[in-house]
Amino acid sequence: MTNSPLMDVALLRGYAPYTLAGYASFRSVIESDGAVPAKLKALFATVAAIDRRHLTLARQEMERGVALGLTAKDATAGLIVLSSLRGEAAALDFAQIISDSFDDVQAPQPQPLPKAGHGEAEANFRAYWAGAIPAPLGALMRLVPEAADAYYLMRRGSIDANPLSAKYGELLLLTILAAGYSPMAATHVRGARNAGASDEEIAEAVLCAVPSAGIAAWMAVGGMLAPPEEGGIAR
Repeated sequence: MTNSPLMDVALLRGYAPYTLAGYASFRSVIESDGAVPAKLKALFATVAAIDRRHLTLARQEMERGVALGLTAKDATAGLIVLSSLRGEAAALDFAQIISDSFDDVQAPQPQPLPKAGHGEAEANFRAYWAGAIPAPLGALMRLVPEAADAYYLMRRGSIDANPLSAKYGELLLLTILAAGYSPMAATHVRGARNAGASDEEIAEAVLCAVPSAGIAAWMAVGGMLAPPEEGGIAR
C-alpha cells in the first residue's frame, strides 16, 4: 500500500473507495521495481511534479527516491532536462530540492562550455529525425542560427550527455511531456525506442506523471503505444 497522503483524506476514504483503489494501483506500479527501476521512477515522478509546480509533491517523491538509492548525480539528469524543457525557474526549484535532499552534494569541477561546430546542429537534427528536420527547427536555423546551435547543445545535454543514459534521458523527457499533455511526446516515444527502450519501459515512465498530472497524462501518450493499425506509432 502506498504511503501517499492522499490515502488519508477522510472525504475520499469515506466517499471514494474506487478512486483510492485505482490511485493505489497506479502507485504500486510507480513505487516498485518493474521495467524501470523504482529509484528512477521516483526521479521521473519528482520532475513531473516540478513541471506541474507541485513542489510539496516533488519533495516527497525525491525523498522516496533517495531512500531507494537515488544519488545526486542521478538527480542531475532531471536538472538538465528541466533546464532545457521547462526553463530556468523550474530548474532552480529542482536544484534547491536536490540541495535539500542530499547531505553533501559533491559537484565536479566546472567544465569549459562547448560550442557547436559549423553544421553540427543540422547534422544532429537530421540524424535524430531521420533526415527530416522539423519545421520549427528549420525556421530557427534560417532565422537565428546561433539559437539553433543553442537548441542542439541543450538537447545533446538532455540525451547524449545525460548522467543516466540516452534511454533513461528519453524516458525522463517523455514523463515531463506526458505531465504537460504535450504532442511533442510522439518525438520522444520514437527517441526512447531508438535508444533501446521497450514499450513496457515507456509505459511505466508515462505513468510516473499520474501523481502530478492525473490519468489524463496516460491518455495523452498511451495511444502512441497502440498497434499501428489502431493509430499507434510504428516501431
